[in-house]
Amino acid sequence: MGQKVNPVGYRTGVMVGWKSRWYAPKEDFATLLLEDNKIRKFIKKHPSKEYHKAGIDRIEIERTRGEVKIVLFVARPGLIIGKKGQEIEILQDELQNLIGRRVNLKIEEISRPDLQAQLVAEKIADQLVRRASFRRTMKKAAEETIDAGGKGIKIQLSGRLGGAEMARCEKQIAGSIPLSTLRAKIDYGLVEALTPQGHIGVQVWINQGLYGDDSDGINAQTGQASKGTKRSYKR
Repeated sequence: MGQKVNPVGYRTGVMVGWKSRWYAPKEDFATLLLEDNKIRKFIKKHPSKEYHKAGIDRIEIERTRGEVKIVLFVARPGLIIGKKGQEIEILQDELQNLIGRRVNLKIEEISRPDLQAQLVAEKIADQLVRRASFRRTMKKAAEETIDAGGKGIKIQLSGRLGGAEMARCEKQIAGSIPLSTLRAKIDYGLVEALTPQGHIGVQVWINQGLYGDDSDGINAQTGQASKGTKRSYKR
């Protein structure tokens, strides 16, 4: 068996920033870490709203002494903001009641969702649940990513593909995916497709170019996302 490394974790602290940015004393660290996990789960698996349909790529959290700043990077922000900003106000109040702290919620729009690995993986998983052909789905997703400006993409599906009796692994690769090169801007996404035959794991690697090369229009510093977004919605 090969030793696999998450491309995001491999680059975190070297080329990429953390998704949670705060400091805490030793006795409070575990509590705040679980609180971050609770916030992310609540937004992505909301009990009454379908916020996951908005295409949430990632959720970044910053903490100060007085408040918790939450930044959502979303492909379709209108589904979260709602008419005249009513939905975002409700979500902000729910998060404040959930953690008992003041919350500052901010929405960032993603300009090209076909270059975000998590969103591509969720799109593939959604089509697999609808019983689409997995080979056609993988090929179409790879073509859309390359057309959007991606330097390369790798898609891997694992499970009972097509309802087969025995689980197997299928791959689709287009372009170049230099996973061992730290300067390469590799985005990674993982989703489980809940099909009637069982769970199918969907993994996506997307090569967005090199850090420091802004020719593809994506910001080199993940976590700041100033060039990779269209507009901001502040509360």
